[in-house]
Amino acid sequence: MKYVLPFALITATPAFAAKGPFISLGNTDFVVLLAFLLFIGVVIYFKVPTLLMGMLDKRADGIKSDLDEARALREEAKTLLASYERKQKEVQEQADRIVVAAKEEAAAVAEQAKADLQASIARRLQAAEDQITSAEAGAVKEVRDQAIAVAVGAAKDIIAKQMTAANGNSLIDDAIAQVGKKLH
Repeated sequence: MKYVLPFALITATPAFAAKGPFISLGNTDFVVLLAFLLFIGVVIYFKVPTLLMGMLDKRADGIKSDLDEARALREEAKTLLASYERKQKEVQEQADRIVVAAKEEAAAVAEQAKADLQASIARRLQAAEDQITSAEAGAVKEVRDQAIAVAVGAAKDIIAKQMTAANGNSLIDDAIAQVGKKLH
């Protein structure tokens, strides 16, 4: 088996495939060989492999620059993402602080309102007690004045019924004498 390949290569040459002499324009294998060699020569003369390699290198450089740009954009995106996450965390912390401050302020306002309400209730109770005391004093004074008026009226009636002219004159003389003693 290892001898079959070299034997096939030796026996399968183009010279053995064509009829007649190999170096002749009538031999199609020779014409194809000449055209192929001429094509290879033209390709080498016009530096097509160099141009192809230059174009491939240029394309590779473009791809490399695109990859570098993509890496730079990726790094920039990572930086922006980290910045936004940090800002979001700061905003969340600030929002939490605002909520805590608002709760504390609401509690303080509620305590102040409670204290104000208690003070208002105390003032109203004091005002009501003052009104009650004033009303009691007024009622007592009115009752006393009424009692005095009734007593004076009753005394007048009694004195008027029991008083005679002689008794009246002696009372007047006594009163004048007492005023005289008190003035001197």
